[in-house]
Amino acid sequence: MKGKGKMMIDARNLTKVYPNGMRAVDGVSFSVKKGVIFGFLGPNGAGKTTTQKILCTLLKPTSGEVTVAGYDVVREASKVREVIGVVFQDPALDEKLTGRENLEYHARLYGMDGKEIKRRIRELSEFFEFGDELDRLVASYSGGMRRKLEIARSVMHDPDVLFLDEPTVGLDAHTRRKLWNYILEMRKNRKLTIFLTTHYIEEAERLCDEVAIMNKGRIVAGGTCDELKRKFGRKSILISFPSLEEKEKALRLIENISGIRIITERDRDVEVQHPDMDEIVLMREIQNTLLNRVEVVEMRMKFPSLEDVYVELTEDTDGGGSGHSIGGFVVRRMMHVG
Repeated sequence: MKGKGKMMIDARNLTKVYPNGMRAVDGVSFSVKKGVIFGFLGPNGAGKTTTQKILCTLLKPTSGEVTVAGYDVVREASKVREVIGVVFQDPALDEKLTGRENLEYHARLYGMDGKEIKRRIRELSEFFEFGDELDRLVASYSGGMRRKLEIARSVMHDPDVLFLDEPTVGLDAHTRRKLWNYILEMRKNRKLTIFLTTHYIEEAERLCDEVAIMNKGRIVAGGTCDELKRKFGRKSILISFPSLEEKEKALRLIENISGIRIITERDRDVEVQHPDMDEIVLMREIQNTLLNRVEVVEMRMKFPSLEDVYVELTEDTDGGGSGHSIGGFVVRRMMHVG
């Protein structure tokens, strides 16, 4: 490890206020240990991009302390750049060069010698299964092939921390899953620390050891996916009916249960919750309400997904109250992962 510290990313009370007064990042604290895939989630405008730019030394924070691989992102910015790799959401490859030439050019920027460059390209070509495609012009590459090359280029110099910004956006499901496998293998083979921003909740659940959910400049929750689901998710009741007619009849009856919330309606299924009623009690209440009146195919308890937690924590909040109280020490404690 080229960095100085055991904590690969450490942010304490990170704040960024733009000249127009907009507080994009508001006292954010989190830390990531070596070998962890860390997911950074949040709606557009939450402050994710600003935070990542600060971590990558592209922006200076207004206040707070941030280190990456043990180096301060302000005082030791050049050292940080030596030990990180970055894959931006927008394409950054030179289409007039071949894949091999893109890799070679990147390697020379990092001072790698010819022998080392050839060895590294050989390794990455085998790992990513490039074959003869490396000697074609990038302009002829598919979207998935370009993304693979961008990731390969970002790790040419063998970084300690890899930043991936929406790495699979716009890719089909098959290509996305192949890239997931490459990302997991990179972490496994090298204990590479990966900082991943994504809008695909399934991607975060599949890849990340832990996640932070950001909203309106603050981290509102952090921990493993299971921790977040246990702490913030609410179970619901999923009811399936034999026909749309039976479902509509049931809805008219269910709505008479005081305080009940209809979460989703899909085809012949209805998902409901009650803010103050235990799920087992609610299920019995529904059964008694529908008994001998409506035919039900199935009624079962549904456990929350990470997407349920994400929506609950980010929809139409004012950035204060419980969201703020979850941050600071509690989030920091939850997010130390070995």
